[in-house]
Amino acid sequence: MQLFEKIPNNVNLSQNKQLVRALEKWQPNYLKWWKEAGPSDFQEDLIYLRTAISVDSAGWAQFDYVKMPDYRWGIFLAPPEHSRQIPSGDLYGKPAWQEVPGEHRNALRRVIVTQGDTEPASVEQQRLLSNSAPSMYDCRNLFQVNVEEGRHLWAMVYLLHCYFGRDGREEAEALLARRSGDQDRPRILSTFNEPIEDWLSFFMFTMFTDRDGKYQLLALAQSGFDPLSRTTRFMLTEEAHHMFVGETGVGRVVKRACELMKQDVNEDARAQGGIDLPTLQKYVNFWYSSSLDLFGGEISSNAADYFASGLKGRDREESYSDHVALVGTYEMKVMDNGVPVSREIPLRNAMNEVLRDEYIRDNERGVARWNKTIRESGVSFEIKLPDRKFNRKMGIYSGYFFDPGGRPITEAEFVACRGEWLPSEADRAHVMNLMQPVLEPGKMAHWIAPPLRGIHGKPIEFEYVRRA
Repeated sequence: MQLFEKIPNNVNLSQNKQLVRALEKWQPNYLKWWKEAGPSDFQEDLIYLRTAISVDSAGWAQFDYVKMPDYRWGIFLAPPEHSRQIPSGDLYGKPAWQEVPGEHRNALRRVIVTQGDTEPASVEQQRLLSNSAPSMYDCRNLFQVNVEEGRHLWAMVYLLHCYFGRDGREEAEALLARRSGDQDRPRILSTFNEPIEDWLSFFMFTMFTDRDGKYQLLALAQSGFDPLSRTTRFMLTEEAHHMFVGETGVGRVVKRACELMKQDVNEDARAQGGIDLPTLQKYVNFWYSSSLDLFGGEISSNAADYFASGLKGRDREESYSDHVALVGTYEMKVMDNGVPVSREIPLRNAMNEVLRDEYIRDNERGVARWNKTIRESGVSFEIKLPDRKFNRKMGIYSGYFFDPGGRPITEAEFVACRGEWLPSEADRAHVMNLMQPVLEPGKMAHWIAPPLRGIHGKPIEFEYVRRA
């Protein structure tokens, strides 16, 4: 079977011999990376996975058993829009680019490489989690996330190989050479070098960090470079499942914590072998603040340049009346002698913050659903997103110290209270101690509630993983 027959695609791969030759050289290295850095176990087992075979509503969600190394990682672009125009920036209304514009080649390549680097990074971060899966249902969901992140890597590599020549081929190889957390060859963005050693961290990552991915893809979907726009629009259909895994995963931990609190005379879920809500709040604080950094600086000349040139746009650009954004301003808090004060910032320079605000509102809706579960359980506790200034390592708030409510404090105060706000070694040790595998169909680990329903209409008790 030739390569283009192994790879589901809608990019006429069989007609592009040069691209086929490039991908034929890259694919063995990809499979080598998958075996070395992908899931550490279950590679020879049959997993009930969803595979995209086309972009139509029926074709992108085909479910069947497959061994992960045999998964058909496809290359798909959303259907083209007739006479599509550049949706924003200085070239607003001009025909969208079907080829890379020479003056933006380097910037566009950097955007694609940065996005592409996050995809294998998350697989590497989650490599060992299958050994401590709280249920067969969760184990399968982990693998679904992993293979789809692999497909998203293929999506970015297709763009590099197809449109950037030798430079693109070299960048595609580099995407397989870097490793999450490696001191010598780390991933590009800091959050993707954080270890994910337990399932609470995995659920937080897919809730908060994959949601950042959603908003980065929404910005790229507005790109004037049409192949990138069409690629990311289809990626968004798969990204929704990753966030579902995160939000419902945390929600199930919350529900079980409330149940265990009711069983304890002191309402101590930890004493009953669960994850208590204060510890869960610390994990929220850590992963949410880390994910906020991924949007970049609040005031950014790069963001202004990307918008002006049409490389990136705003989520739902069509909802705005001004698509050029030369005269508007955006109010935000900036640091003035160590104190946050309100300032009006030129709108183009605030594009990262525009996107971050949408992200925050989206997360608030998810947290509200967790708090609804807590209220309905009769427990007195509220999960809160920390202020956007808390624990930031990037942007205008880095180097300053704030409590979770956004109040400026000294470094000494932050250090003294760090264990109250962020996971301590004791917290992580407790969570890790709970990470014992439960892989009998329908059974759940003690610390997590079952899901409301199974996958693709199957019952929770379905055999989602068939061991060889």
